[in-house]
Amino acid sequence: MTEDILLKYESLVDELKSYLGNAKFDTIFKSKTAGLTKPEQFLIKMEMSRLSQPIARFIDLRGQVTGQVKPYEYEGKQHFMDETAIAVFEQAIKRHGGYTLAVYEAVMNTDNNHRVMQKKAAQQAQQPEQQNEQKLDCQVIKFASYESRREERMNYSIKITVELSKDNTIAATTSDISLSGAKIKLSSRYQVKKKQLLGLRLVGLEQDFELGLKNGIQYEVVAVEKISAEFNHIRLKRTFIENNAKFDEFLESFIHGNKRRYKVNLDNTLDAVVSKSYEQYYIPRVTSLFTFFSLQNDKLYPSLVLTTENNIFIQRYFCDERKLSCLYTILNQQRLSQLLSDPAQVKEEYLYTFTHVVAGKIYYYSATRTELTTEPQLSALFFGFGSQKDSWQCFKVQLMPSHPEDSFIPLSLPNTAGKDIEKLNKPPSPRVQGMIKDVKYLLILTAIGTAAEQAHYQSFSYDKSIINQLKRFGHGKHKTPPKLETVDLEYVNLRSHKRYLYKTDTQIKTKEGQEYSAHSRDFSVMGLQIECDQPVTLQKGDIVELSLPELQKITKKHDLSKLKYEVMAVSKSLTTINFKASRIADNPHEGVTFFTQLIENNKDKLKVSEEAPKVPGLSTALRNMVTKSVCQFPFYLHKEAAHFKTGAIGQGLYSSPLHIILQNYGLLNETTSIDAFLTPEQINEVITPQIKDRSRQDPPLPFTLFIRFDPKKSTIEDAVKSKCSATDDYAPQLLFLKKGLKSELLFIMRVYISRTGRPDTDYLANELKYVSQYALHKAKDLEEALWSVTGVGDMVDITDETLSHLDFPAELVEQMNKRKQIWLKRLS
Repeated sequence: MTEDILLKYESLVDELKSYLGNAKFDTIFKSKTAGLTKPEQFLIKMEMSRLSQPIARFIDLRGQVTGQVKPYEYEGKQHFMDETAIAVFEQAIKRHGGYTLAVYEAVMNTDNNHRVMQKKAAQQAQQPEQQNEQKLDCQVIKFASYESRREERMNYSIKITVELSKDNTIAATTSDISLSGAKIKLSSRYQVKKKQLLGLRLVGLEQDFELGLKNGIQYEVVAVEKISAEFNHIRLKRTFIENNAKFDEFLESFIHGNKRRYKVNLDNTLDAVVSKSYEQYYIPRVTSLFTFFSLQNDKLYPSLVLTTENNIFIQRYFCDERKLSCLYTILNQQRLSQLLSDPAQVKEEYLYTFTHVVAGKIYYYSATRTELTTEPQLSALFFGFGSQKDSWQCFKVQLMPSHPEDSFIPLSLPNTAGKDIEKLNKPPSPRVQGMIKDVKYLLILTAIGTAAEQAHYQSFSYDKSIINQLKRFGHGKHKTPPKLETVDLEYVNLRSHKRYLYKTDTQIKTKEGQEYSAHSRDFSVMGLQIECDQPVTLQKGDIVELSLPELQKITKKHDLSKLKYEVMAVSKSLTTINFKASRIADNPHEGVTFFTQLIENNKDKLKVSEEAPKVPGLSTALRNMVTKSVCQFPFYLHKEAAHFKTGAIGQGLYSSPLHIILQNYGLLNETTSIDAFLTPEQINEVITPQIKDRSRQDPPLPFTLFIRFDPKKSTIEDAVKSKCSATDDYAPQLLFLKKGLKSELLFIMRVYISRTGRPDTDYLANELKYVSQYALHKAKDLEEALWSVTGVGDMVDITDETLSHLDFPAELVEQMNKRKQIWLKRLS
């Protein structure tokens, strides 16, 4: 009834909103609603009253608008808004005389808000029934979008009396209650305002307990939320003026003792667990290097890098013979200034590099696409000469703001939920905060070059007489370069078995008869890590025979000679090798049997191999900052029978082109479908055969996704056509791309997919435990969903680089890019 009337007079309501805060509002209201019935006038007046209520809601538009979001402080509270929202906020504050619900709703309904744009796109779709028929069973995970709560709130309804003034006491009920606050249900005919002091008597409790409260409890109104035409929810916080420790102890004990019976509000925690579960799969599997830039003395320099087993090769690539990173000279002030001049939220560039070794010293040469485009002669020289080097690399560079305050993402649990929660909910230590306080930007480096593209660059002809001009792309060495702190990402040790530190002599014999003397560094039930006295010629996959002469002395039951082990990894120095027991089917392996018994009988004596972080808490802080600034297109594969299917996608603060396309068709809500981009057939025929036998330890496999998009089509099924390739041969896709070049938009994505191991439940342990206490079935559902994730993917836009290797007319490519930028800008 209420909604129908407000909808019927929507234009009138919008007009009246503009007069809220006006001293003559009542006169204007009577004039504008003179032709309405009394009930209609009443409902519209109540809506105006609702919008006029002061609130304390925190505004965080990160990931919700297309503009660049930045911190904005108002009355001591920090919000995160873009320029459009700030302009609306300040205008609305001025009009309404303070931060009211009308201000909040105005900010949340700006034209560049994703939700508003999705709603408009859905309304404008010419064939909505086709969209409704589409199966939307792919979850949309909003990264780092969860919130924390100070205390446990118990859903508990009891009778109370509310003293509005000395002469006005009314009956009401609570909706929930915590130690320092409450939410009460109050008839809307009673007007209360923010910061008003109220006196409450817990009549329902006083009937059964002696509370020792002669004058009740004093609360301050925090916010008023309209729930119906008849009732409001009044959010309250205690002033603690009573200073009654016995009552505080009673209330805390009462809530703790009855929260299972009356249920704890789990909404925040459930949302957090879902988001964090998918985040913990994604960040460790990314192939991009996360580099943080700090500002000191008006200069930006790389200060921290967050490394994983999948991106560490990029960090090592940029280290010279001194083991010092040369990123500070390659990503220098001039290049950063050029990047920052790009008006886009995420500044993008391509970086080409190679190295030259002279007298044992490594010298780096590099150029950006922008630099080479301005000088065609030097471009051919750089590409033609540099690509001949084995060290040749092509990187996608993405630069975006990063905020030190994003380093703290507390648990979604209140401190009262357990003894350890308050400790875990503390912000980063002063030492960590000192290391990140000057961080201004996050730069992401992704190695996207392929052998075929390198071969194409090698075909470039260049004038050898001007080869000395390459010096302008060379980088010198500093004796004392700024320190770049390398931080390993901390996450669960996904090995199947614990490793134990133990040194014992080992003999290795290869199939070719080569023998090496070595000693073990650690062992587990299934494998060993061994340090050799000299470099070896072993490669991953080799089968060798291991003998353990020292351990043989302590057992007669097991033969510890000529044990078959497979090489799993070899260090860069060729001296450290990881071995895994080589078993045929389920036949017993003498080494596995021996180490199983050895570990079982000596657990109290053996030391578990664990690497302690150099700066405790720094990895978590940087991980949080990365999670807050995701700009790629994460997606997740779930196993269904013998096939894989997309079960979820991730969305960070910055939308990729594919997010924007989904948003254009109203498909970026709680669930979505990316079948238009990556079809079930492509997953089963192209991707599944490549990854089905992969393990979590294997690096991600690259695929290339070619997308043609026609924005004039009214449904995503008609608008998008795609091809997926597991090779770097683009020839089969030429005709497909050529068809779309003249009138459509082309998007080419490099897709990296890896298998997952068991979920990092340590990262989620506290929230999962909390949920299971009050809703065991929900906790089980969450864990089942976690275990169903079998693959994680990342999509990086490489359109410009790929098109430069295809024989298309430059003017057609340029025209297509202009159409694309206009379309993307319109939605941004």
